[in-house]
Amino acid sequence: MTYQERYDSYLAMLEPALKACFGEERGFDFDGLLDAMDYSLTAGGKRIRPVLVLEFSRLLGGDVEKTLPVACAVEMLHTYSLIHDDLRRGKPTNHKVFGESTAVLAGDALQAEAFGTILRSTLPAERRARCAEILAGAAGIDGICGGQFMDLAAEERTFSAEEVRELQSRKTGALLAGACMLGAAAAGADEAAIDTAAQYGAQLGAAFQIRDDMLDVLSTESELGKPIGSDKREGKTTFMSLYGEAECARMVDEISKMAVQTVAGIDTDGFLSEMAAKLATRMK
Repeated sequence: MTYQERYDSYLAMLEPALKACFGEERGFDFDGLLDAMDYSLTAGGKRIRPVLVLEFSRLLGGDVEKTLPVACAVEMLHTYSLIHDDLRRGKPTNHKVFGESTAVLAGDALQAEAFGTILRSTLPAERRARCAEILAGAAGIDGICGGQFMDLAAEERTFSAEEVRELQSRKTGALLAGACMLGAAAAGADEAAIDTAAQYGAQLGAAFQIRDDMLDVLSTESELGKPIGSDKREGKTTFMSLYGEAECARMVDEISKMAVQTVAGIDTDGFLSEMAAKLATRMK
């Protein structure tokens, strides 16, 4: 199976599973809230994080079907973070359709449902507990929330290179690392394998963010599918403003190669290696 065939097979599992997440009757008429949650959760995208969950589970001997709720959970957490980030930035997304109050609640509910989805899965109890612990780490101060707080501070003053790296590791890297760890934990892998997954995810996240900063300067709105130059307009310190295009390109290449080396012992058919290469050269 080629890289694209496997990726597409994962998407074929994920999309209907995500669409089915909030379809059951709830008693009270929660349609407005459920619609807002579903609106953002099923908006599409690359689904990189849930794909990583499923692939690490497969590689480490897990049952991919039983891991599917964990993959949905990580996408719920990712979606919650996007809703709240867009609220802060005033982007025309969930809160422009459903209103700010419902959007806040949709984000809050998605975070809670992410944990519930894992804990209600059919995985063994100890695996569910480990997955919930990993997701909590990716969501809290050491993850998304801490990263978004740092992102707010970055709008007020110039960040050092060390602060930019820490911001990236929390806001972007933590959930990518968490996704890889979740797949390993769902498979019942030992802590050494979970640590390998974490390293790969963190490296992937670092390269991803540097490439993202490059595209915000070098791409076009039609190519990227969203406005460019926002970092400069907001006065934010980024990898591009710190290092420039040539050094950023070198860093992306170096970190991506490190990620490939990290999983060399388990990446039996090269899926993770190809993902690192594709994200390093992506144009959107």
